[in-house]
Amino acid sequence: MPQLRGPGILDTETRLVARAQAGDTGAFEQLAGAHADRLFAVLLRLLGDRSEAEDVAQEVMLRAWRGIGRFHGRSLFFTWLYRIAINEANRSLDRSSRRPVSVSIDAEVLQVPAGAQDEPSRRAEQAQLRQALSQALAGLPPDHRTAIVLRDVEGLSTQQAAQITGVGQAAFKSRLHQARLKIRAAIGDQALIDAGR
Repeated sequence: MPQLRGPGILDTETRLVARAQAGDTGAFEQLAGAHADRLFAVLLRLLGDRSEAEDVAQEVMLRAWRGIGRFHGRSLFFTWLYRIAINEANRSLDRSSRRPVSVSIDAEVLQVPAGAQDEPSRRAEQAQLRQALSQALAGLPPDHRTAIVLRDVEGLSTQQAAQITGVGQAAFKSRLHQARLKIRAAIGDQALIDAGR
């Protein structure tokens, strides 16, 4: 989970935000740096292109730095930062009016038991499933892809993911449900069942 945890951490985050709002670039770098790797992974999954994800990540950090004064602490810092990232990713997709060919799905996202991964035929099946999932995910509209990435890949709560996307929880759940149905239709139920064996 990309968020910092514990009462001391939130106190530290609040102090870092206050320092960043006062113009302390080091405090901002510390805040943003804690989330940079996960943020880049999300952007890569949404955009499907490493170079584009790098460009958008830079733009996200620039926008966050310029807008830090407007962060009022009504959400966690990472939620605010991710929302900027989702908006920038959508702008980038709109500008290029394209969908990624495939989206990165890591092996650990599939959560296959270790014993099953050891068999060569099983590893090949998992690789095929990852490829099918990547292509199915890339074929989703951006709002559905975002729902799957935030909830199922990143493991954020429905409340966090809804805040990031700027919709209510009911609307987010509807998007997620529709996205899951489309993924299932694209790769077939049997592939998902076989992956769980």
